[in-house]
Amino acid sequence: MTVVLDTLSSRAAGVAGNTTSLIGLERGELRQILATLGVAERQQRMRANQLWRWLYNRGVSSFDEMTDIAKDLREKLAKNCDLARPEIVTEQVSNDGTRKWLLRLAPDEFGRQHEVETVYIPEQDRGTLCISSQVGCTLTCTFCHTGTQRLVRNLTAGEIVSQVLIARDRLGEWPARLAEATDVPASGRYITNVVLMGMGEPLYNFDNVRKAVDAISDGDGLSLSKRRITLSTSGVVPEIVRAGEEIGTMLAISLHATTDEIRNRLVPLNKKYPIEQLLQACRDYPGLSNARRITFEYVMLKGVNDSVADAKRLVRLLSSIPAKVNLIPFNPWPGTDFECSDWDTIEKFAEIVNRAGYSSPVRTPRGRDIMAACGQLKSASERLNVKQRRALEASPG
Repeated sequence: MTVVLDTLSSRAAGVAGNTTSLIGLERGELRQILATLGVAERQQRMRANQLWRWLYNRGVSSFDEMTDIAKDLREKLAKNCDLARPEIVTEQVSNDGTRKWLLRLAPDEFGRQHEVETVYIPEQDRGTLCISSQVGCTLTCTFCHTGTQRLVRNLTAGEIVSQVLIARDRLGEWPARLAEATDVPASGRYITNVVLMGMGEPLYNFDNVRKAVDAISDGDGLSLSKRRITLSTSGVVPEIVRAGEEIGTMLAISLHATTDEIRNRLVPLNKKYPIEQLLQACRDYPGLSNARRITFEYVMLKGVNDSVADAKRLVRLLSSIPAKVNLIPFNPWPGTDFECSDWDTIEKFAEIVNRAGYSSPVRTPRGRDIMAACGQLKSASERLNVKQRRALEASPG
């Protein structure tokens, strides 16, 4: 059964006002804000570290909760800054336990509000949070639902990090809630992995993604190892090596084809950065080893890229690259002309890749019933007609 919970959070959370959000700022930026509020230079580092821990270790949403910070400073912070998360417009829970949140962002400089989607996928031994980096997407991959939505803008570092904070809010992963929970996983946390595989191309929002990853991986806060964070790119070749040097996460490549002819059709970015250039950038990725393999994502499309010849060609292409291959059964969406490969075809493809020494798990589709599976994300507001949009805006909250 699919459950939809409407307008879970206050509409006020989506109002930016004239305050500065502290979420997503680097420690140096926090110190600069503290300086403008009159905090003595000798205290700025300590106070910035306190703010950091309250934001990312305790997950507070009010300055009043920061009990080790003087009351007068808390009042100044409350007057000039905010801790607001994006507004949860809807939360959908799939039959398989997958959760999808439609998040409404604070108004931009023109007063417009946009939405992104974030997905949580619980499994027996892990919990993966799939986060977005853009509103819409700058690319137009023909098999991907997000690719049919035009790029609106990049997300800020704070909007990227806030997706993790919201998920922890909803799952009860903050220390105070975990202490009372009776179903805490053996790992001690519900979110064990974060993947930048939601809406958008992360490497076209490089600086904000870097800042967000630094916050998510910081040991004094959310403390998720970069080995547990995966950045997925469609192949922005000039930024791949730089991402390894400056962002340092695990890398996933949306490959989906073994010839330039087919990949040009599926991933138009290939016309600019063809397969040979893409794979060379992968070979040059800093830290690449058998312990830090690159994941190649390959969506299985019936009669398009799923032949025995494709499988053998894929093995040849990956030669000398420590890699694994995620085979993804195509997840349908309204209006698509593609079909998922037959299961026998997928198994035969996987066997060829496996026999060559590459791990090639077939990804189990999750959240299909709520359009939360791989390639299905698209801001709900883009799918609503005018009457539906007005009803959503007018709904009480």
